[in-house]
Amino acid sequence: MNLRGRVGVWCLGVAMCMGAVMGVAAELAEISVGIDEGDLRGSDGRALQAAVDYVAGLGGGTVRIGAGRYEMRNALILRDNVHVVGVPGETTLVARDGLISPLAADGDANQWEITVADPTGFQVGDGVAIVDNNSGGFTDTTATLTARLDGNTFRISRPLYVDYMVSNNARAKQAFPVVGGWQVKNASVEGLVIDGNRAKCESVGGCRAAGIYLFECEDIAIRNCVVADYDGDGISFQVSQRVTVEDCVSRGNAGLGIHPGSGSQHPTVRNNLSEGNGGDGLYVCWRVKHGVFENNTLVGNARDGISIGHKDTDNLFVGNEITGNSRSGIMFRGESEAMGAHRNVFEGNRIVDNGGGEHDAAILMRGHHHDVVFRGNTIGNSGESGDERVGIRHGEGVIRLDAGENEFVNVSAERVTD
Repeated sequence: MNLRGRVGVWCLGVAMCMGAVMGVAAELAEISVGIDEGDLRGSDGRALQAAVDYVAGLGGGTVRIGAGRYEMRNALILRDNVHVVGVPGETTLVARDGLISPLAADGDANQWEITVADPTGFQVGDGVAIVDNNSGGFTDTTATLTARLDGNTFRISRPLYVDYMVSNNARAKQAFPVVGGWQVKNASVEGLVIDGNRAKCESVGGCRAAGIYLFECEDIAIRNCVVADYDGDGISFQVSQRVTVEDCVSRGNAGLGIHPGSGSQHPTVRNNLSEGNGGDGLYVCWRVKHGVFENNTLVGNARDGISIGHKDTDNLFVGNEITGNSRSGIMFRGESEAMGAHRNVFEGNRIVDNGGGEHDAAILMRGHHHDVVFRGNTIGNSGESGDERVGIRHGEGVIRLDAGENEFVNVSAERVTD
């Protein structure tokens, strides 16, 4: 090849590289799944998981799930760079009826198998939770049954976290997130309805599962999804960074409505409805920092509208509607100064008609918290209930509280220090 030819090839290569650098769009994989139509067809979680895994194997892309009800025996497990899109209001993932069996032998920490007393109904591929009377939170184990080793013994997809003792009522139950992500990056879920089938399923705690659940994930978006009737939390993300929950509904779940926690940083929770859940509407769990919680409606939940506490600092709560919750509208949990919920800002929220019993304040601040700001909020009661509770109640451990620019409505006192 002469010099002119070499220069031409070199220039072509440079042009191709510059195109890549300048962001020329690549065509990524896209696959459709449906009950009667689609590239893949099926009415249960296996078809959905096959589609997600196929697209993940190509480096990422989109899985479109058609309208219909899909029975789930395990979580739809998210993968890196895969975006799952349903038909809003029409694509429903429903948890199948649950199972439970005592363990026939102790489950030992770091063991990769369990032996159940009654294997009836359990299948390879099922999602299970292994618990006993001493476990709870992160000491529950959630896993997949990956093989049957004999009639009663199954291999599981991850080792048991702790000992589960027969003497402490150790048991395995078919209980799992309906959609779940573990160590996943750059993925999203959109337009799904999650039917938790609460009356016929087994409960599982929000540290290890939820209707939609994330653990150690980064850059995940959950948009325009409905999670209802799950026997646990609606939406929970733990130890996860830059998670967005937007335009979602969490309704009638047994546990918390929305549960960011365990060191989750920079969450964005916006334009969601959390209604009629068995716990708090929004439970800001331990070490949640630099979050934005905006324009959410937290109504009619069985505990507090918002609960915040252990090392939850530097968050912004703006434009939220917090009404009709059974305890306080906003609850600061009792913490020592080192573990307090410092430097949180609440601006432009409507916090009315909440509270009852010992939670006789619209905003109740227990423990030690400093440099908290309440600005431009409406706080109190509409008057329809006839109650006039305290606006803000706090102890002496709350210092440098800025609460001077709010509208207090029908309160017996704007601010009370115990």
